[in-house]
Amino acid sequence: MSAVLSAAPARRSAARGGLLWILLAAILWGTVGVTTRAIFTLAETTALSVAFLRLALAVPVLALATAAILGRRGFSAAPRHLLLMGLMGLLLAGYQLLYFGAIQRVGVAVATLVTLCTAPVIVAVLSVALLGERPTRRLVTAAGLAIGGTVLLVSPADSAALDDSAALGLLLALGSATGYALLTIVSRRIAGRYHPLTPLTVGFAIGSLALLTALLLEGAHVTYPVVSWGLLLYLGVVPTAFAYFLFTIGMRTTAATVASLVTLVEPLTAAGLAWLLFDERLGSLALVGAALLLGAVFLLTRDTP
Repeated sequence: MSAVLSAAPARRSAARGGLLWILLAAILWGTVGVTTRAIFTLAETTALSVAFLRLALAVPVLALATAAILGRRGFSAAPRHLLLMGLMGLLLAGYQLLYFGAIQRVGVAVATLVTLCTAPVIVAVLSVALLGERPTRRLVTAAGLAIGGTVLLVSPADSAALDDSAALGLLLALGSATGYALLTIVSRRIAGRYHPLTPLTVGFAIGSLALLTALLLEGAHVTYPVVSWGLLLYLGVVPTAFAYFLFTIGMRTTAATVASLVTLVEPLTAAGLAWLLFDERLGSLALVGAALLLGAVFLLTRDTP
């Protein structure tokens, strides 16, 4: 009995530690948008170039972490699972590219909130369509909140109409959310079979190769000032490789529903930094829309009574 009682505080301590790692990862992810916008401001570049460099700079860090923690077995997987990891890499590359394109057109706050807060709803809808899961009242309500929130979030602060660039930015953000949702569904197929670092390393490598191919066809944009290279290095290492590593550690002792709620810190961090650094302000209707989006995610991640 004493052993059981002594184990309980240890479990609670591990859970708190895991929660802190996930919280830190979410905060770091929240800096991606403003870092990317700063790169676009300082250099003449494209979303494709930035997306490629982000993944490419993260690959060696993830590979070293995989080798140090798992050794040679960290790079081995069954052929069918390697195909799934490759698909994960392509989806990862695609949603990053669309997200960065959205940032160029609608700003950090709107792009991040639409992408991250509609993604869980899209996951739930796709799970019904592709996996045969039954739709629930909670899903229907969350989908309604997400749709209404997205419409309000992109509503102009004044009476001006939504221009073509902003409309395209919204479509890119929704496309990014769909890519992220598909990545989540594919990831479920190999969840628990491998250490999380293995599919991350393989996926990032495949994704960067896919973007490199597209970049060479378009024409590479790799001429950046020194400050921009520093931001790119930060983007690839800190909120990408390091943050994903922290997240995988935290998930070992944290329930998935709790982790989902904690990662809501990411869009809130992004919106706050966009306001502080770039004076991106949301109108009153947009604030209501952001609240509806966050409410949709909260509804989906609540424990079933």
